[in-house]
Amino acid sequence: MKRTQLISAFLSLAALWGVQTGSAAAQSAANAKPAYLDARCPVEERVEDALARMTLEEKVALCHAQSKFSSAGVPRLGIPEMWMSDGPHGIRAEKLWDEWDDAGWTSDSCTAFPALTCLAATWNPTLADTYGQAVGEEARYRNKAVLLGPGVNIYRTPLNGRNFEYMGEDPFLASAMVVPYIQGVQRNGVAACVKHFAVNDQETDRFNVEVKIDDRTLHEIHLPAFKAAVHDGGVWAVMGSYSIYKGQHCCHNQYLLRDLLKRDWGFDGVVISDWGGTHDTREAALNGLDMEMGSWTNGLTLSWSNAYNEYFLADPFLELLRSKEIDEEIVNDKARRILRLMFRTTMNPDRPYGSFATKEHALIGRKIAQEGIVLLKNQDNLLPLDPKQPRRILVVGENAKKMMTLGGGSSELKVKYEISPLQGIENYFSPASQVTYAEGYSSVPTQNRHALLLEAVDAARKADVVIFVGGLNKNENQDCEGADRRSLNLPYGQDELIGELARVNRNLVAVIISGNAIAMPWVNEVPAIVEAWYGGTEAGNAIASVLAGEVNPSGKLPFTFPVRLEDNPAIALDAYPGDGKQVEYKEGIFVGYRWNDREQIKPLFCFGHGLSYTTFEYGKVTAEGRQMGPDGTITVSVPVKNTGSRAGAEIVQLYVSDLKSSLPRPVKELKGFRKITLQPGQEQMVSFTIDRKALSFYDDTKQDWVAEPGTFEVLVGASACDIRGKAAFELTAR
Repeated sequence: MKRTQLISAFLSLAALWGVQTGSAAAQSAANAKPAYLDARCPVEERVEDALARMTLEEKVALCHAQSKFSSAGVPRLGIPEMWMSDGPHGIRAEKLWDEWDDAGWTSDSCTAFPALTCLAATWNPTLADTYGQAVGEEARYRNKAVLLGPGVNIYRTPLNGRNFEYMGEDPFLASAMVVPYIQGVQRNGVAACVKHFAVNDQETDRFNVEVKIDDRTLHEIHLPAFKAAVHDGGVWAVMGSYSIYKGQHCCHNQYLLRDLLKRDWGFDGVVISDWGGTHDTREAALNGLDMEMGSWTNGLTLSWSNAYNEYFLADPFLELLRSKEIDEEIVNDKARRILRLMFRTTMNPDRPYGSFATKEHALIGRKIAQEGIVLLKNQDNLLPLDPKQPRRILVVGENAKKMMTLGGGSSELKVKYEISPLQGIENYFSPASQVTYAEGYSSVPTQNRHALLLEAVDAARKADVVIFVGGLNKNENQDCEGADRRSLNLPYGQDELIGELARVNRNLVAVIISGNAIAMPWVNEVPAIVEAWYGGTEAGNAIASVLAGEVNPSGKLPFTFPVRLEDNPAIALDAYPGDGKQVEYKEGIFVGYRWNDREQIKPLFCFGHGLSYTTFEYGKVTAEGRQMGPDGTITVSVPVKNTGSRAGAEIVQLYVSDLKSSLPRPVKELKGFRKITLQPGQEQMVSFTIDRKALSFYDDTKQDWVAEPGTFEVLVGASACDIRGKAAFELTAR
């Protein structure tokens, strides 16, 4: 808040509360303060009281930005402005008032938490709550009212540059993980802002591409995580997307925002535009947008001194209200929602104070990174590497040293520290082992690329173990907002380098840093492969703890790794990226493993795949009762035993198959999962309860969810490709 606004707010409060010299007068004034300033009053009463005191101009001022990341309050009434921060992996560095440059603070170096793909790979809702709580504490400490995340757009193609910010290809998994994240954030009096609503699944042409999608695909695949965020998570804010749907931009879309989100789902929070996502005053006013951010700056660079008055929901909106072309109740609804958000956040006296860049948060981030790391392959049990056994360990790859909290677009962070993979390996394996490093490749254009390769290969000949740390990064056309990837293959000559390393040293571990699937033409030559994602502040220690066996890996993939790009349905059907104006989701409901099942395509690594340093045995799957009534449930149970020599965690996955349907359905769909930890020899009965909802599909002719009577199968396994048992049951008619 500016100094003049602070003074104004103080004087306003003083006047309202009747502050005088003399304790009796001051006490009398305090007892008579307005309802909107009295936290003992119900929120809705406070909202209506504040709204009744506001001028038309003050209501409109709530509906648009006043700076890059803030909106106005009502200084006359002592209602403070509201500040937002990009997320969802950490609290972004403070920006200048009207510029994208950092403000130069010395107190805004945050904790970097793992990317949401890593969180999704934990398959651990309890950990998602812990994540949300911690990042919410950091947002609260910096006095942010809104955290601009989490993202739950569907992993439709491995080329989307922003997939690392999302929670994978499956709507059930994304729904289960986003709800506790939201609840954790909002316990701090900070609004989560789930994004990008909706069908914003590519960065190519993201500002102007119109998505053609059938209603069934929309409701079954692309909306469930958003609906869960509203119904189960109670999210306080939703961000519209840049895409166009049904001829209207999603930031002011009648069907998505007015009809679906607010009317059908009963959302009582604030719809915030993506930066530069607003295009028309009348549409924005009438079609559900509440707060406009980033316009006239194109969300990126362009601006001028009076830009904020020229926003679509600023003076142009005010003029339509004054002329009665738009009814005042339209702005009243927006103001109510924004005031409700303020009373939940900035004007909530019970908000905790939060904490920032603490050791506790760093360790939480390390725990998430450790649980999210996926052991993809471990031939001949090359891993784990005993840290006490002396070895000559060669670490190869730019990603072993490169900071991954920088770049990537709006998720870029200014961090207190970041442990690189090389540092982590040195921390865990030195001094028992000699750890050396060779760059091997460079993301910076250089004439020495061949020399870097030869140097690494020569060093690999002399090493006992080679740990290659590569993958993608957050440069443009990698895992980065604003542009998609150009290839499924690794960039910068890494595929050739890995092949050469494997040729001279069979004890090769490939650690992949990425938020996307990659091709692996060298998969048969490399005995151990680890997907480590973007692990945040403690990334290097998390990776090394898994390599050293201190942590038994338990992560599983939240999306499919195809063998080749053409195995992805959006690519196979020429349904990405569109013609520059439109993109048609021709794959329909057959996204990810659903497509592989239907087309009988063997993936490189399956959805839900992940190995352990121990082994698990599944017993017989049973479906209690074998029959479900129209309003009943079925309990599915399976015993799981740790048959190895180490304690470990297994993610037991439940899929449902409709054996006969009037509409095409996937071979199977994820409808439940449990993460259990077992000691060697320990056995646990794992149970799932499924209801009619788990059996339903969206019938676009009826515009409703339908569960047809008939025979269903439940399939229980360790991944979408590793089904260990099944059982059948009947759904009876109503």
